[in-house]
This record gives sequence, C-alpha cells and structure tokens, in this order.
Amino acid sequence: MASPRLSLVLTSGEVEIPHGPLVLLNAPGDVDIADLDPARLTCEQDFYPDYKALQERGLNGTAHAEGDFAAAIVYLPRAKAHAQGLIARAAALCNGGLVLVDGQKTDGIASLLKALKGRVTLDGSFSKAHGKLIWFSGGDFADWQPGARAVGDGFITRPGVFSADGPDAGSHLLAEALPDDLSGCGADLGAGWGYLGRAVLRLPDVTGLDLVEASHTALACARENINDARAQFHWADARDWRPRGALDFVITNPPFHTGRKGDPDLGRAFIAAAAAMLSAKGQLYLVANRHLPYEAELEGAFRKVQEIGASASFKIFHATNPRRRPAKMR
Repeated sequence: MASPRLSLVLTSGEVEIPHGPLVLLNAPGDVDIADLDPARLTCEQDFYPDYKALQERGLNGTAHAEGDFAAAIVYLPRAKAHAQGLIARAAALCNGGLVLVDGQKTDGIASLLKALKGRVTLDGSFSKAHGKLIWFSGGDFADWQPGARAVGDGFITRPGVFSADGPDAGSHLLAEALPDDLSGCGADLGAGWGYLGRAVLRLPDVTGLDLVEASHTALACARENINDARAQFHWADARDWRPRGALDFVITNPPFHTGRKGDPDLGRAFIAAAAAMLSAKGQLYLVANRHLPYEAELEGAFRKVQEIGASASFKIFHATNPRRRPAKMR
C-alpha cells in the first residue's frame, strides 16, 4: 500500500488542495485516495499493471494526461532523470500551480529536495514512514523536461525505461545467440525499447513479431526504433497477454525485480506465459541472470530444454515443444 503521508497532511490541514481537476503522476495501483474526490482525478501511469489496477478501481487512468489541472501529485520513481521529468510535467500540467511530491528515502527524495530548493521556495514538507512529502508552486523546470537519448546504432531511449543508457548485456548476448534460420510468427515479451525486436526482424524468414511491453514510454521508443511492417506493438502485461493464435517462437529477457526487491516469480510467469502461447513445436529463447533459478520452471513447461550460451553473468536457454496446450484463437 502507498504511504499515508498525503492523507495525514491533508487531514491536518497543512495543505489545501485547490478546487478543480487533479492529476496524479506515476500513481501506484494501490494509491490511497481516501481524502481525494475520485471524480476529480486523472491518474497518469506508464506501467501497464498499475494502470490496469487503477482502471479496475474505477479511476480515470491514462498513459498520457492532457488538459489543465488545479494541482498535481507526483509519486517519485527511482530514476533521477525520470523523477525530474515528472516534476517538470507536473508543473506544466497545473500551469505553475500546486505540486506535491511524495517519495521514499530509497527513491532519492532527499537529493531531489536539495535540487528543488535551488529552484523554488518550498511551501512545506512532511516526513513519515521513511519518506517525505514536499509541496511547492511555480518554478522553471524547462531543463528538466525529458528528451530522447541516442544510444548508438540508430536507437533512442528516454528517462525511466529499463537500460536507458544502451543495450542490456543480457539482451546483447541473446541477440547474438539467435539462429539465422529463425522463422514464422513470434513475440518479444518485455520488449523494452526494441533492441531484441530489431535483431529478430533482421532475420528474413520471420514473418511477424508482436512486441509486448508494460512500459508505455519504452514501447513508444520501440515504435521509433523499429520501422518494419512485420512488427506489432502491444502495451500490456506479458504475463496475461495472448496472441491471436499459436506462435512459432518467443524471445524474452524477463524482468526480475519488483521495485528494489528481486522477484524470480516474474521470470517464472513469463516462462509459463510463453509456453501457453506457443504452438506444439514452438520454441523459446530466454536470457537470465546466472543466479536466477528458472531451470525447474523451464523443465516443467517444455519437453526439451538446453543452455545454449553463457557469460559470467548470464545464461541463455533454448526450450522447445511446450507441455501446455497452445494458445486459443481469440
């Protein structure tokens, strides 16, 4: 559950939210809105599982908020550039009005506070539960506006996406391990900004590729990085997304963190999802950090599993003939 800081401050009367529409930026799916009018809220959320959770609660969730707002509330992400971009966006959306920023110490709220003090006069702050809520109005954040970043080979990324400084080492290793005769229709689960997708689409016998990514920003980068009619882009949770029909192959470099905590169950869920969407002769190519225990899940989901590549940090698996029934047509 999100922290109680905002609720405590609003209840105490330290902050008065102005009348009118409010925008919540990067609000978690379980965001506490007990002291806010849901009808006034627009919740901008880049991460599909949180977006879906907000929608299921009946809140107005969107990947990109538009309009004029009376105030903005920013839920701080971990990446500094991403956090600065959200604050710049919040200030712009409410035309220099009230902006509240809520974050944990581990998310860098202290360093952000120092950066803000050089730009605005803070109206107040409140510390609780290993974090802080701060609020201010006005300020010039033009230089905090996020922009595209060129990372070589014609790729661009943006703040907040995974591996924003360049290709992840695991993805690079997997791209090199893909066979030249890979063919048919496939999917890239957790496609990110399109590095692996472009590697797959260089292969002439690939007839189609679904790029499935939970980050709306990363998927937007993938659309810019891949100009190929065979590519289809899906903002979705790879764990429950399903293709129109059974696929010939799946490639994936699955995530293994929930926040700061390692969570191997994420990778296991990607493996189960891949097995469910593949044809009877379908094949999976997966890269994972060496310490992640995916072997049992792979053996349970596929009849044949081989480790086909490795480095000091990563291992690559090729799994074929899923034991589970192939995906049904929608």
